[in-house]
Amino acid sequence: MTAQLSGGTAPTPDLEAGSDTEARSHPESGSVPESGSDPESGAALVEFLGTAVLLLVPLVYLVLTVAQVQAGAFAVEGAAREAGRAMVTADSSAAGGQRARAAAGIAFADQGFVTTDGSVSLECSADPCLTPGASVAVRTRLVVPLPFVPAALRGWVPLEIPVTATHVATVDEYGQARP
Repeated sequence: MTAQLSGGTAPTPDLEAGSDTEARSHPESGSVPESGSDPESGAALVEFLGTAVLLLVPLVYLVLTVAQVQAGAFAVEGAAREAGRAMVTADSSAAGGQRARAAAGIAFADQGFVTTDGSVSLECSADPCLTPGASVAVRTRLVVPLPFVPAALRGWVPLEIPVTATHVATVDEYGQARP
């Protein structure tokens, strides 16, 4: 089909649907010009990876830190409870103190913490400590280090979180007094 203009005799080419000339003449058709590639190609991937790293690294560190502090909280709670039970069921106050510290050490080790004997303190409401009906207050303390912090930096800035727990155990009211 040829179209004639009123003032001239030059024929115009046929335009068929989907022809190559139509795709080049309509930019909204989505085809890329043959002369070059898009300069923005791949930029979204780089931006996504950069943003993901900037957001995910602090988020992962926060989760690790919260998990470490929660493990410390479980450790001091378990240590206080088990130390109290070990103390009130002992044959003597001296043996009870040793048993309480050993039980607390096991509870700390269960959560992956190594502590010294200074992390457990015992207070008795009566003298002798294992008097029937008396109570024994056990306080445990743990300093939880933040993960992935070098030891040299810990000397300058306090990068540890102290966690404490208290448990009160009662000596059997119907038992004998123990020294």
